[in-house]
Amino acid sequence: MPREGLDPQRAYDVVLVGATGFVGALTAHYLAEHAPPGLRWALAGRSRDRLEALRAELAATDPAHAALPLLTVDVADRDAVRALAENTRVVATTVGPYLRYGEPLVAACAEAGTDYVDLTGEPEFVDRTYVRHHERARATGARLVHTCGFDSLPADLGALYTVGLLPRDVPLRVDGYLRTNATFSGGTLDSALTAASRPLAMVHAARERRRAEPRPAGRTVRAPLGPVHHSRAVRAWGVPLPTIDARVVARSAAASTAYGPAFRYRHFAAVRRLPVAAAGVAGFGALAALAQVPPVRSWLTGRRGPGDGPSPERRERSWFALRLVGQGGGRRVVTEVRGGDPGYGETAKMLAESALCLALDDLPETAGQVTPATAMGERLTARLVRAGLGFRVVSEH
Repeated sequence: MPREGLDPQRAYDVVLVGATGFVGALTAHYLAEHAPPGLRWALAGRSRDRLEALRAELAATDPAHAALPLLTVDVADRDAVRALAENTRVVATTVGPYLRYGEPLVAACAEAGTDYVDLTGEPEFVDRTYVRHHERARATGARLVHTCGFDSLPADLGALYTVGLLPRDVPLRVDGYLRTNATFSGGTLDSALTAASRPLAMVHAARERRRAEPRPAGRTVRAPLGPVHHSRAVRAWGVPLPTIDARVVARSAAASTAYGPAFRYRHFAAVRRLPVAAAGVAGFGALAALAQVPPVRSWLTGRRGPGDGPSPERRERSWFALRLVGQGGGRRVVTEVRGGDPGYGETAKMLAESALCLALDDLPETAGQVTPATAMGERLTARLVRAGLGFRVVSEH
């Protein structure tokens, strides 16, 4: 329910920004099916015509959605974005690349005391918004929660779940091993290439954040990349994934003593055969190198438009499984987070449930830029389990 200090007279509980994009439309359909009665929510985007077409789709399933409010907003219009943030309790946005389009909405939410969730996997964006808007959000009570999709809820909540099964007050190590058969949309490709094209800017943003962010007192938290290796626990080769997931887990660990006095998390792709692992490392390096050349980057981005994505049939066949191997205090536990199509169906579910969790659930008092595990933790895990994601113990020793 509304936290003390938030205005219950705001017109909306949740506003979905970017509702007519590929993942945005999936999120809108999820909310239309799962939002509880009485939730005041609205769709927002640049095109009134596309918003009306989406609303008609939702109304075809449930005529009650014919009256769903529509907000025409360009995220580059700071006055319009400010008015939106002041008029809702939670903003959920799918508009990326976030480095290009995201900061005005973060700034408006921090200023208005409005909770914010997104799907970014862009480290530079997350670090820059921390430096620029964390303190203001703390002052106003806003919770700015990035990475509320496949980046990085499975890793963040999976690590929290795994740590809860290990002894307390001892050094802990958790390694995550990801398998998936999924493909990607034009928006995801654009975000990945944008991030890969800015390595120096990413390093600079990370340094700025380290200077501004306090360290956990009397504890150590690490998220090293880790080497290619074979894991007996998952019976696969682990190839290091240089994604934002490990950093998010480390920030959750830094915020809570439940992760022990010394904590380490590493994130890998799980690959059955070594030649495939080697090819994956080489392929990622080649993509990162090509992203440095603007004409090549533009050509790659143009292979898929921002609204393009896998077909319903392809998404129906897609799946992911994240195995987490946790050790500490003489015990080892292997857990798994499993779901369907990770980048779209499950990501829409994750974003929608995150927004509903912030709007409706009794949560710990937090403010500023915080991770999903810190802001919502086990409440969000329970929501995702009810929504069909699997969290289970594979083995304990």
